Amino acid sequence: MAPTVESRVLSRSSATVKFMADLEEELGIGEVARRTGLSVHALRFYERENLLLSQHVARGTGGHRRYSPQEVYWLRICIKLRASGMPLAEIRRLAELVREGPGNEQERLELLREQQRRVENQLAELAECLRIINRKVGIYELHLADGTAQDLWKAKA
Repeated sequence: MAPTVESRVLSRSSATVKFMADLEEELGIGEVARRTGLSVHALRFYERENLLLSQHVARGTGGHRRYSPQEVYWLRICIKLRASGMPLAEIRRLAELVREGPGNEQERLELLREQQRRVENQLAELAECLRIINRKVGIYELHLADGTAQDLWKAKA
């Protein structure tokens, strides 16, 4: 009789159980670094600077840091806020407000709206930069096609 081949595709219920188990799983600092793209050093920095949801990362046996899925999710938000140029002091304040719990949502919203305005201004500035670059690319393409590129930006002696 031929051996049976075990299915590699999880049923919907098995996939749900695995997903829920993953949500409850605490992760070590190396795995969090891998999942977020932050270095171990950066994760320790975020902890020292009180940028995380909990003021102290849980410790497992041997004192190793253990991050909850909620912390990993928060780290991903922090990474995007930082990439958008949000100052660390404002990310820290947002984390403090979230740690305090309900009742300060208006202040959280104000912090996020201010960052939203900054990003919108950056996008407008970048759009203007792109417009100029696109114009210059068009000019160079035209001159290269016409054989007149040598006349572009001639240095004067």
